[in-house]
Amino acid sequence: MNIFLAGVMQGSKVDPTIHAQDWREPIKAAISEHLPEAEVYCHFSCHPNSIDYELPEIRTTFAEGLARAAGCDILVAFVPTASMGTAVEMHEAWRTGKLILTITPMAANWAIRFYSDEIFAGTTEFERFLADGKLDELLAEKRRDK
Repeated sequence: MNIFLAGVMQGSKVDPTIHAQDWREPIKAAISEHLPEAEVYCHFSCHPNSIDYELPEIRTTFAEGLARAAGCDILVAFVPTASMGTAVEMHEAWRTGKLILTITPMAANWAIRFYSDEIFAGTTEFERFLADGKLDELLAEKRRDK
């Protein structure tokens, strides 16, 4: 199982800075504990200094991330605030029929609702979902709907 970890980096910041990325490790740990066979790809971990990239490296890196999002089995999105990059990654995963699990307080947002197969208010709910074995049920349902 190949999981793409998507989430806010720059968000709506106007200066070349990023949001705290401390949310990534708890999500990776939950996946590792409950889905030990899963391979998690984290674009930020592979490109921790990407905020300093210039064109064309920005285009190459962004395109690589979108290809990985389209090619994953499951996309887990962390969206505590609007994130254009995460929205595009979610679109690519949705376009190719992948399962999308979204952790966000923005459950009323149309884009979140449209692309997500399941929405969690926080990481605790996400981990409980994994611990309860509900991922298998959701994957089976997704396969039936194809």
